[in-house]
Amino acid sequence: MKTKTLLISGAGIAGPTLAFWLRMGGFEPTLIERAPALRSGGYVIDFWGLGYDIAERAGLAGDIDRVGYHMRELRVVDDRGGRVAGFGTKVFRELTGGRYVTLGRSDLSRLLFEKVNRTTETIFGNEIVGLEERGDHVRVQLKHGGDRQYDLVVGADGLHSQVRKLAFGPQCRFEKKLGYVVAAFEVQGYRPRDDDVYVMYAQPGRMLGRFTLHDDRTLFLFVFSADCGSLPAGLDQQKDLLRTRYAEGKWECPRILDELNHTHELYFDSVSQIRMDRWSKGRVALLGDAAFCVSLLAGQGSALAITSAYVLAGELSRADGRYEEAFGKYEALLRPYIGNKQRGAERFAAAFAPRTRWGLWFRNQVIRAFAIPELAKLVVGNEIIDRLQLPDYRWRSGEYAMEAALPVKE
Repeated sequence: MKTKTLLISGAGIAGPTLAFWLRMGGFEPTLIERAPALRSGGYVIDFWGLGYDIAERAGLAGDIDRVGYHMRELRVVDDRGGRVAGFGTKVFRELTGGRYVTLGRSDLSRLLFEKVNRTTETIFGNEIVGLEERGDHVRVQLKHGGDRQYDLVVGADGLHSQVRKLAFGPQCRFEKKLGYVVAAFEVQGYRPRDDDVYVMYAQPGRMLGRFTLHDDRTLFLFVFSADCGSLPAGLDQQKDLLRTRYAEGKWECPRILDELNHTHELYFDSVSQIRMDRWSKGRVALLGDAAFCVSLLAGQGSALAITSAYVLAGELSRADGRYEEAFGKYEALLRPYIGNKQRGAERFAAAFAPRTRWGLWFRNQVIRAFAIPELAKLVVGNEIIDRLQLPDYRWRSGEYAMEAALPVKE
């Protein structure tokens, strides 16, 4: 195998998954992560389909079930907290054969990283600031630590990918903003608690959700309509914008806004998609959200990241060093599948925060209809059931867990 060393930017979901399967294929991956440690907090995701299947192949199904949540109900409430619409989630479990779980994105990231941290060199607190392809390798300039060279470089560094920027150009060329902003944070000891119920309150153009977490924690999720202009970058300014947009909110809005005073970690970003004509250029490839973000509101980004990492690793293993062939097959297999997911996600985004009272009313009628199991299956079946057939990759190494530990560098 001529192509063996890879630098993977990003230690979230796609990066550790790719590292795991690359090691199984006989490669030598290195992970680099800009953050000083694995990220915590954030938001929860619904996890099912091919991503779940691949995580199970990696031996993670039991851990995912242990740290996850088995949500029973989505409940829409009015100004006084009374239930105005909702449905049980049994239909989703039936459509997925019981393989449907809600869990923290940071929890899934940690589980994936634990599968590789003893066998894969990881560099925290550093990032790629320069890429130069030189014939048979890529010269990589790091922000801290000089230059290195690798056979290939993979950007698994999310919506705001630095690798994409360096190799393909600025984000504005590929980003499609869907007209919404999302924010999320956690608090300790909030009351009331509705275990395994996602409670959602909405006014025209804005939604606020509450979800009960383990260890007496509660997650709050804000989604509100916004123009395509720049967003505040500072934590205080982001909090101020949330207070302004939700100032007229009833239900628990005033109490939840007060909780903002006690948090120092706030996820805050636009709801966007990444649309690219190609996902590779020379010896550099993109993966997961860096290549094809479907948007956070789609709820499938993590599963798609895992799926794309598995396919890329498998095609590189099959190609035996012919990386251009591997990149081409990786994209040919996944592009139609991802395109369908992006189109579905674009339609779905507006359901979180309809911009008019009529839109809210109509959304609630649809949610009420989901209480009829057969109708719910008919409406969401095509979105829930993954029909992509994954190739049967033959991995070179079956002794992944027995390999010697490598250091985690900072």
